[in-house]
Amino acid sequence: MSFVEAIAEKRDGGGLTREQVATFVRGASDGSLPPEQLAAMLMAICCHGMSPEETNWLTLDMLHSGEAWNLAASRPEAIDKHSTGGVGDTVSLILAPLLASVGVPVAMMAGRGLGHSQGTLDKLEAIPGFSCDHDRDGLDRLLDSAGAAIIAQTAEIAPADRTLYALRDVTATVPSLPLIVASIMSKKLALGSGTLVLDVKWGRGAFRETVAEAHELATALRQVARDSGVACEALITDMNQPLGPALGTATEVRAAIEVLSGAGDPRLREVSVRLSEQAMVLRGIDATDARSRLESSLASGDALDSWNRMVVAHGGDPDPERLPHPERTLEIVADRSGYVGGIAAATLGRVAAAVGAGRSHRDEALAFGAGVTVHARLGDKVEKGQPLAILETGDRRVDVDSLTHRVGTAFEIVEAPSEIPELVLGTVDEVDPTAFSNR
Repeated sequence: MSFVEAIAEKRDGGGLTREQVATFVRGASDGSLPPEQLAAMLMAICCHGMSPEETNWLTLDMLHSGEAWNLAASRPEAIDKHSTGGVGDTVSLILAPLLASVGVPVAMMAGRGLGHSQGTLDKLEAIPGFSCDHDRDGLDRLLDSAGAAIIAQTAEIAPADRTLYALRDVTATVPSLPLIVASIMSKKLALGSGTLVLDVKWGRGAFRETVAEAHELATALRQVARDSGVACEALITDMNQPLGPALGTATEVRAAIEVLSGAGDPRLREVSVRLSEQAMVLRGIDATDARSRLESSLASGDALDSWNRMVVAHGGDPDPERLPHPERTLEIVADRSGYVGGIAAATLGRVAAAVGAGRSHRDEALAFGAGVTVHARLGDKVEKGQPLAILETGDRRVDVDSLTHRVGTAFEIVEAPSEIPELVLGTVDEVDPTAFSNR
């Protein structure tokens, strides 16, 4: 059977054979399948899904498309972290140096922007000189010198995922459970940390919009990790509005520095601390003790010192004044008085990507100074003419009028305050998805 026939089979809702999945992954890895056929299969999978067996085949084939580092064998104390993506989600930049500051080393293989979600690597590369390109020896050097390493996927790690990840970003095939599971876990298992903490988002700014969908994904990811011998837990967190106020690259680095300095946005700080605490619990540390140590590090300046060490170890300049700035800012204000009853977070994420924090094609350059800053949050009382957000543009040519209109319409102003979703729902076992049937 030709691969075109395999595409047609999945397009029509059928299942793939073991060999067809292997051909798909091999084609992405070695270039034996053209991008248009890979993209067609991604769209077919996105539309019709995959069985658990197909998803397992896809994950394992992507894992074995390259080398595996088995970090746990030499660095059993190192933890890894992953977020399923959202808007204003700057947690990775905070969690790595924060945990390192309390003696828990962190090794992360992060990604670039995907869909409406800005990428961890893109944010870090807004720092002058910061390099995410390190091999296994380089990873060890970073852990030895700073206790925290955030690196890009190397050409040898899950090469099939590198190709498919980039294609998913520009073909609207991001929100697919089997593709998300295979992409995340192939890289995490290839890196091979013995401990993994997951932040699975739900809501209007997440790739899984309901609690039930997020719970399904969290369960699947945790099961794959545990089946592979990894100590893993997943927290389900809210993404019905941007987590932090900054959406972009350099602007999110500033938001991270503010939290690490002991201040910053309280929602962003809380999720960062909760995930860090959960990682420490997985390492056998009492939750109360973990929380106390993390809060103390933020208050004392140790967390910020750890950030500076991490940046320098990666070749970057830790001076925040060297971060890029927007070339132009435009204020978007409320057109009437009331309460913020809803925020189309994904729309804001797409606007941030459009002005320069994301890509419309794989090789597009980023405008590191560009982004969106959010001033109004769910439940806030606003007056007509009050600022809702700031659009920050860089050197990319954009339709400013269209983008400012999109930002303005992303905020729903209502007459009375409405319920604000809980920020952290809990772990997989603590969350009953049937209790959230209306969300």
